[in-house]
Amino acid sequence: MPDPNPSALEFLLTRRSRPAKTLTLPVPDRAALLPILTAAARTPDHGKLEPWRFVVLEHAALQRLAGLARERAAALGHDAEKADKGASQFEQGNLAVAVIEVQRESEKVPALEQTYSAGAACLALLNAALAAGWGANWLSGWPSHDRGFMATGLGLAENERIAGFVHIGTERSAPPERPRPDLGKIVTWISD
Repeated sequence: MPDPNPSALEFLLTRRSRPAKTLTLPVPDRAALLPILTAAARTPDHGKLEPWRFVVLEHAALQRLAGLARERAAALGHDAEKADKGASQFEQGNLAVAVIEVQRESEKVPALEQTYSAGAACLALLNAALAAGWGANWLSGWPSHDRGFMATGLGLAENERIAGFVHIGTERSAPPERPRPDLGKIVTWISD
């Protein structure tokens, strides 16, 4: 018989991301952030490749990235609405962790599995921040897919890309519950 961890299961059954625009000060300091990053680094990683890394973005860095998002939007010919949407998560943020997917050469581990691991690192980081009592939200947006933004803003190499930005802060208000998937529609049971 397994040894259950009811509090961990209850956390997972009730966890909620917090909208990034509702997160405010204070944010975790470096000492508070280290256990969250340590938990995220325990992400399943086939082949021990560590196909991800973390870039902690403090307030001034987020403001710089907001300006870059606006510059890139203009260079790419995006309209004002798209430029605002791309820049707003940085303008409104006080602390975010960029999860960077790092594609490693491997004969045994396909690139897609490395991408899955980077996504799992985003979720592990999000859940660790929530479990530590902070509000957190995992965002992407068009800047995270723009090679110019990646290279200029974060100095990413060609084998790297942004898996997501996990914004962390103090929750101002609890969001309303939202509908969850109907397990009857998404679960298939195979017995033989």
